[in-house]
Amino acid sequence: MKKIGIIGGSGLDDPDILLDPRDVHVTTPWGKPSSALKQGVIADHQVVLLGRHGRQHTVPPTQVNYRANVHALAEAGCDCILATTAVGSLRQEIDRGHLVVLDQFIDFTRHRPITFHEHFEPHAPVHTPMADPFDASLRALLIQACQDLAITHHPTGTVVTIEGPRFSTRAESHMFRAWGADVINMSIAPECILANEAALPYAAVAMSTDYDCWKTDEAPVTWDDILAIFQQNSEKVTRLLVEAIGRMD
Repeated sequence: MKKIGIIGGSGLDDPDILLDPRDVHVTTPWGKPSSALKQGVIADHQVVLLGRHGRQHTVPPTQVNYRANVHALAEAGCDCILATTAVGSLRQEIDRGHLVVLDQFIDFTRHRPITFHEHFEPHAPVHTPMADPFDASLRALLIQACQDLAITHHPTGTVVTIEGPRFSTRAESHMFRAWGADVINMSIAPECILANEAALPYAAVAMSTDYDCWKTDEAPVTWDDILAIFQQNSEKVTRLLVEAIGRMD
């Protein structure tokens, strides 16, 4: 049986999906993670849940201690990480409430520690491959679970990660579309990068909550808009996680 780490994003910081939950407070060489680790059971698997922005969403995206979060899950013995995230859609066909099983990212952050390797041992540089950053087996589980649960989803998608907490300008939104990004968020990088450095298979399911600001026939997104869509659709993300975890060996 695998031990699964879950990093919950906006609206899924503390879902009530664990049997026998208990909080474990830890620290790491990189400091404290965003929240206590909530350990419990889903479908006979040990699961460790961590709220990316803290239990009460007090940690802004740039200030998330991504290194401590990933390190804490690795030290807890997790074999892989499933992450959830709210995203803005950069494509007409990715509507509000649709899920996207991400397969690529563009890192547009500028102010975050992005590696565990702050120095190299003599003659031993570490350069982590990142061509396909999301684990193919975990992605296949999520896609199959979406299909079986009849959840509207997109089996691939490129996410561009920005610093935040502000949203994009309209010019930036159009630029990201021209780059080939499908959705936009504030958290997948460097989280996915660090998971790869730690040799933890990582996959992320994104929920589209808005159309960013590239669509001129709609008002630009607000935080209240995002929360409203997440509250309407978060149940299907938790169903998806439970279904996918239940399929693991």
